Amino acid sequence: ITALLAGSAAAFAPAPTSKFSTTALQAASPFASEIGAQVPLGYWDPLGICADGDKENFDRLREVEIKVRNDTAAGCKTI
Repeated sequence: ITALLAGSAAAFAPAPTSKFSTTALQAASPFASEIGAQVPLGYWDPLGICADGDKENFDRLREVEIKVRNDTAAGCKTI
């Protein structure tokens, strides 16, 4: 019973954190801290659309992405 309790308590223990907060791929992108940038890829831009680091262009593309996603979800709900 003790082993069972210890095992279930370990499931709720905080996950160990790394000393390093960014990877090399995240540090290479000017948008590494934006929402959606995830380890291990960081900000994934395979076509290099935002490689120039233009924040205005990035924000416009993010708005368009969200609008298309919402329109698609609304369209699926009406079918």
